[in-house]
Amino acid sequence: MSTLEFRNVFKRYRVRGKGAHDLLAVNDVSFALESGKTVALVGQSGSGKSTIAKLLLQLERPTSGQILLDGKPVGRHGNALRDYRHRVQMVFQDPFASLNPYHSVAHHLARPLKLHGRASTRTELEAGVARLLERVRLTPTDEFAQKHPHELSGGQRQRVAIARALAPAPTMLIADEPVSMLDVSIRLGVLNLLADLQREENLGVLYITHDLATARHFSDEILVMYRGQIVERGPADDVILDPQHEYTKLLAAAAPNPELRLKQLSGA
Repeated sequence: MSTLEFRNVFKRYRVRGKGAHDLLAVNDVSFALESGKTVALVGQSGSGKSTIAKLLLQLERPTSGQILLDGKPVGRHGNALRDYRHRVQMVFQDPFASLNPYHSVAHHLARPLKLHGRASTRTELEAGVARLLERVRLTPTDEFAQKHPHELSGGQRQRVAIARALAPAPTMLIADEPVSMLDVSIRLGVLNLLADLQREENLGVLYITHDLATARHFSDEILVMYRGQIVERGPADDVILDPQHEYTKLLAAAAPNPELRLKQLSGA
């Protein structure tokens, strides 16, 4: 069992210019993500969700507090940082921007396999690329491997991005609004894929979203974020069906019926 932990994390940004001030983007946030579990981080734009993703990926450093993997503080340099990034991977929001249009699918998947020591020879790389494409349900694998991003649909691009994140064999996956840029008709398929991979690979998944309906359906636990703080947390059904914080009540009231929302996503 692997655990990724946020412990009393603060993140302040200095806003410069006229009326310079400090912006507290993350305010004393604590939570834990365990392998085999999905935790949804829910909130509106500007609530601090994406800042948490950047902190978890070590793209930003906390002003104070700790990020721990299996009880040990995350290393910031050299082998320690490489090992952390090997085990914690990201699926970005925009599959159109996260893939280089000049390179084939095979290149996008072979590169992390080589960088993380998962394959070295041409035969190993080809086999590794094929396995990754199979895991994200892109078959025939030899055909998809030769395609370029512009030859794929939005959903297929996001599946390639997920495959790339799986290449280092991570234990934790950070999915930042992974379907918000996709057509409604294909969102459910990508979310179901993430749910299947979470079970099959025993991944810990942090699902960052503003959609309460999918958060309830695909998550074990929901954290509600407002102005940099976690204002409510608990089992998914409890948070959605019996919200306690006023902000959660507003989100729940504004959300469509979960069953209806999922039918809309599936095109039913």
